[in-house]
Amino acid sequence: MINTKPFEKTLQTLKEEGKYRVFNDIVRERGDFPKAIWYGPYNIKNIVNWCSNDYLGMGQHKVLTDAMHTALDQTGAGSGGTRNIGGTSHYHVALEHQLALLHKKESALLYTSAYVANEWTLVALKRIIPDIVFLSDSKNHASLIQGIRHSGADKVIWKHNDMSDLEQKLRDVKGTPCIVFESVYSMDGDVSPMLDICNLAEKYKAITYLDEVHAVGLYGEHGGGFCELLNETRVDIVNGTLGKAFGLQGGYIGGDKVVLDAIRSVASGFIFTTSMSPVICAGALASIKYVMDHNELREQHQERAKTLKEMLRNVDIEVLDCASTHIVPVMVRDAKLCKRMSDILLEDYNIYIQPINWPTVDVGTERLRIAPTPLHTDAMMHDLVEALRKVFKRVKEGCL
Repeated sequence: MINTKPFEKTLQTLKEEGKYRVFNDIVRERGDFPKAIWYGPYNIKNIVNWCSNDYLGMGQHKVLTDAMHTALDQTGAGSGGTRNIGGTSHYHVALEHQLALLHKKESALLYTSAYVANEWTLVALKRIIPDIVFLSDSKNHASLIQGIRHSGADKVIWKHNDMSDLEQKLRDVKGTPCIVFESVYSMDGDVSPMLDICNLAEKYKAITYLDEVHAVGLYGEHGGGFCELLNETRVDIVNGTLGKAFGLQGGYIGGDKVVLDAIRSVASGFIFTTSMSPVICAGALASIKYVMDHNELREQHQERAKTLKEMLRNVDIEVLDCASTHIVPVMVRDAKLCKRMSDILLEDYNIYIQPINWPTVDVGTERLRIAPTPLHTDAMMHDLVEALRKVFKRVKEGCL
């Protein structure tokens, strides 16, 4: 019989430090995003969701849902197997082809999530290149950190976006260097100096592995991410998601055909799991095609984020200075206070913003991470800013 005391102690510590995570029970209403229904502990109420990663609202778009209904009627719900044994449908093949076109790569490979794609691709790289050394940005996502750790390869951590530090560490590498970084860092909303990183990779003959999860669909004329925006073609392997700009779930990598073929053949997290539902693949395929053809969505998305940042700063609410993208981090810098503010916004103002604390961000940098979309109206933004202003005022007056 398991002893539950260590588990109880862990939970008690998390709650005492304000780091315990509560999953809010909500139902998204099709056709009315970003509105939702919150099933709270004492009541049910209508709310506005300000923290969804459905950045363009595509998760409820008719072009996507129609494609999914058609696939469901044709194929049924599940894939029927792993990719190797009966689980590769024509929808999987078509989606991988479209993703390769999106990123201007020879090939693409679907995984069940972008987290899984990062972890098992990095593990596979170590198996294929035994002397590989991963050089990882200090603010990389947990999936990249876990993949490097799981691989067992040598690793070097370089200071966030610091090219001098990266070059110094590249000089000292014994083995095959692989630079692992992101284009948009999802908590601070800043971007990597991609061109400079690729220049260093070229100079030191390093592999480049780029996570574009928070950029794909959102940047570039056709939504190809920062690689497209900057016309950077030297990135060797790009990781992306179907779960943010495209409104569904799943992840993938893109790169040279021979590289992905080898990864496909040895990545256990790809091989030994049931493949994505063809219904999801059909929806993702329709969503990607639509997003690629509608640059106005990206323009509207950027306008909403820029406008909201200006509105917040106009009432002296701190937005992280380095946040140059669509992500709007409102700084609180205290875990318990951040959780309390989130609760008040939801309970008193019908505004849902999830508090972000350790281990997602460092202690002392806790925040409310806001994700405006093209579907957030001026009225919604006014209500949000006014609610935040009132809650921060209560903080200053010690009334929380």
